[in-house]
Amino acid sequence: MNNFLRLTIILPACALGLATSPLFAQENNGAARQSMHRAGESAENTASDTGDAIEHAYHGAVTALSDIVITAKVKHALHTNTVTNSSGLQVHTAAGVVTLTGTVPSPDVSITAERLAQQTEGVKEVRNEFTMSPTVTR
Repeated sequence: MNNFLRLTIILPACALGLATSPLFAQENNGAARQSMHRAGESAENTASDTGDAIEHAYHGAVTALSDIVITAKVKHALHTNTVTNSSGLQVHTAAGVVTLTGTVPSPDVSITAERLAQQTEGVKEVRNEFTMSPTVTR
């Protein structure tokens, strides 16, 4: 009888445990699934941020390379022009905007240099920041 009593208590307890274990497993699976989903979203966001950073760096490098080419073309045009070739003019380019600096001997040199820069392929804007050299009186 003692064994019968044990079986009547143990069997229903085991059956109840087996019946409810899938419920707990589903709850744990739901939490695990949610955790994995959050981890996946985090990895996706990280990959997206990395992709954006790479694209930004690429465009920055392309702009810098383009600026170098524009500067070289403007300097070449200034050097090969008879009005501007002997002047010590500086050229700086940032995002297609050319800034001309230095001291020029005459307004003609300033105007010619600005015109040459404007005619250069890729130039978006020209900033003429030349200063005139003082005139020499005798």
